Amino acid sequence: MEATVSNFHYGAVTPVAAFVMACLGAALGLRCTTRAIRRGTNQVGWLALGAVSIGCGIWTMHFIAMAGFTIDGMSMKYDSATTVLSLVVAIAVVAVGVFLVGLRGPGPAVLTTAGIFTGLGVAAMHYLGMAAMHTPGDLRYSSLTVALSILIAVVAATAALWAAVSVHGLGASLGASLIMGVAVTGMHYTGMAAVDVPVDHHGAGTQSSAGMLSFLLVMLAGPLAALVMSAVVVMFDGDVMLGADERGARTPGPASVPAHAVAGRDGSAAYRGPGA
Repeated sequence: MEATVSNFHYGAVTPVAAFVMACLGAALGLRCTTRAIRRGTNQVGWLALGAVSIGCGIWTMHFIAMAGFTIDGMSMKYDSATTVLSLVVAIAVVAVGVFLVGLRGPGPAVLTTAGIFTGLGVAAMHYLGMAAMHTPGDLRYSSLTVALSILIAVVAATAALWAAVSVHGLGASLGASLIMGVAVTGMHYTGMAAVDVPVDHHGAGTQSSAGMLSFLLVMLAGPLAALVMSAVVVMFDGDVMLGADERGARTPGPASVPAHAVAGRDGSAAYRGPGA
């Protein structure tokens, strides 16, 4: 006999909030990575900030979504150390992918390697987060659905890294972040669909639902603060917020010379009127 599992205890509140956080982290990460690559100044700092933003966005999405997870009235508790470890894993694997494509370029080999590594890491973060949760009944997983969630994670990570180095304009970055939010949130709920819980009332110790929610809010405080600080940095950096062609929009050069001005034989600029 299996317990009834729900991912929507609070209705649409948790999935919508989770999706918003995934999009926010992706949008900040894309802008930071674009800033690092297109301007070339303080690359390590901007790439690190991008990795923290995306990693915290993914992890925050996961645990906001988990706030709506219930098992047939059973109470649950989380292991703090494993929960923190899942956050570290999320940031670390995203950092590896972002630095690979940010410093070595989006070549097919680099992008594939970075995407697979990051995707597997994001999946590891998800299932580490699940392992941190103790319930009266043991969790069992459908192997096929787990494999599908990992595949989605790898595809989403590869697309995110490609977008980080290929999407430049502000509007395009926002559009890409929405797509990434759908992919990452979809990966989470696909992974949750793999969960089955046999009825067993002799398992781990329990914690009230209010206590579990309080624990999640405390754990979310750090990543949320990191996202807020990242947003402040991005908003006050003109190069990040311009949304124009970051490849050289502010760099004066030969393009500033009028098209009708051409070089004379003595090297000086000669003017040719419209009818020339």
